[in-house]
Amino acid sequence: MPIPDKIAAAKKIDELLRGVVTQGGLRIKYRITVDPPLAEERDWERPEILVELSGPDSPLLLERGGELLRSLELLALEMLRLPGNEHEKVSFDCMNQRAMRLEELRMAASVAAEKVRKSGIPYQFAPMSSRERRILHLALRDYEDLHTESQGEGLRRSVVVFPKNYRPAGKPARKTIP
Repeated sequence: MPIPDKIAAAKKIDELLRGVVTQGGLRIKYRITVDPPLAEERDWERPEILVELSGPDSPLLLERGGELLRSLELLALEMLRLPGNEHEKVSFDCMNQRAMRLEELRMAASVAAEKVRKSGIPYQFAPMSSRERRILHLALRDYEDLHTESQGEGLRRSVVVFPKNYRPAGKPARKTIP
């Protein structure tokens, strides 16, 4: 379901960021784009509102894996009251960090796929956000000899890549009832 009033949502995000930048004394500029054109690096993310930040204090936003950037995004999502399954509709980026992370995840998915193919042993990624887990699932969806699952709870949730017909040692195959 699309954001009902994207212009009003963008204005709310602008008010939030204006307050954070001003009160925080940050040297950051930002651009809010409603219905941004799809860029090649964003083919798995199709935000309805894209917020791009830049400026001398950009490194602050990107420290610790972009923790502050993700926090600003989360504040915006909460302010807009978007349910968890609609968080991809708003995307914050700084100095093209998000596109670089997408490429990093794609490469990690490819490496994991080869490891699983060669060893026959499942590969578990480190815990990550639901958005990053989704990207891994999408990156691996066309590998017909593999399948992926998210396992764990909360902040410990991660993606596991399995060979297609993998069964742990000592466990019988699942019985299918016709």
